[in-house]
Amino acid sequence: MSETRGPWTVHTTRLAYENPWLAVREHDVTRPDGLPGLYGVVSPKNLAIGVLPVFADGTTVLVGQYRFALDAYSWELPEGGGPKDAPPLESAKRELAEETGLSAARWLEFLQMDVSNSVTDERAHAFLAWELTEGRAAPEGTEDITTRRISIQQALEESMTGRIRDAFTLAMLAKADYMARRGLLDPGLAAAILSRP
Repeated sequence: MSETRGPWTVHTTRLAYENPWLAVREHDVTRPDGLPGLYGVVSPKNLAIGVLPVFADGTTVLVGQYRFALDAYSWELPEGGGPKDAPPLESAKRELAEETGLSAARWLEFLQMDVSNSVTDERAHAFLAWELTEGRAAPEGTEDITTRRISIQQALEESMTGRIRDAFTLAMLAKADYMARRGLLDPGLAAAILSRP
């Protein structure tokens, strides 16, 4: 039996590939122009989780690592995955500690976004973390991580010039800057985000 999704009609769906982290489904469809077609969707099994840690002096921590899919090194804010049936904040706390060794007394979910929505149904949740305490990082075996402490405003500039290319990081930096400039955050947090140490 066919299913309608907006202007698309889905006739059949099959699982094309699956592993512990994602599934790929192929849909036989009628396209919006009325012609037959195929549409593949990648479905990650976790939520995407991101954290923008904010030190009182206006700095943050970037995580550098090689990204296999791109065959390139990438500078990013702490990111990872979290189970869909777990509160995203729990996953954010775990990711921040694993990748940077940091813990935070205060947290705010400030961004939700759809990641590459033409080919994947991945959803992302991002958090601001402040009143930070330093500890020891414990990255997973798949992560060979370098960290770099940098001012948030410098990171934002690097995201605009192309040194930082990760979409989730760009979105977090831009949203935090926007909220700080519009008075939508705790005044002390906003001042830290906008400062230039």
